[in-house]
Amino acid sequence: MNMIKRTPSMFVPNTMDKFFDKFFNEGLENGANTFNPRTDIAETEKSFEIEVAVPGFNKKDFNIDLNDGLLTISGERKFEKEKSEKNFYSIQTEYGSFKKSFQLPDNIVSDKIEASYENGILSLVIPKDETKKLVSKITVK
Repeated sequence: MNMIKRTPSMFVPNTMDKFFDKFFNEGLENGANTFNPRTDIAETEKSFEIEVAVPGFNKKDFNIDLNDGLLTISGERKFEKEKSEKNFYSIQTEYGSFKKSFQLPDNIVSDKIEASYENGILSLVIPKDETKKLVSKITVK
């Protein structure tokens, strides 16, 4: 079997699905240096939970902002060549930057949001304000 040497490039997708995901979600102009990590969003009785799969990052690589109810999570992972100058035959790890934004509902406690990073998963727990209810019953007259 012959191996083909490849150089790292975020623009060359390894599947057509990934190409279309990058095209429609990020556009061509940003596709070369960005990626879209997988994200899970859940709701419990007391909080909203967001998990972002970003293996290989350090805690200091993340920036999390909340501005007028818009939660923005961003980060960057740079490709670093070792001094041994390895010959890569396949690179499937995603490098570059990412940015994800989520519009949060009005019933959150913004100063109690917690973020942690463990085993490649960035987890955010956004507690709900139990005094604010977003559901109300409207009577028809």
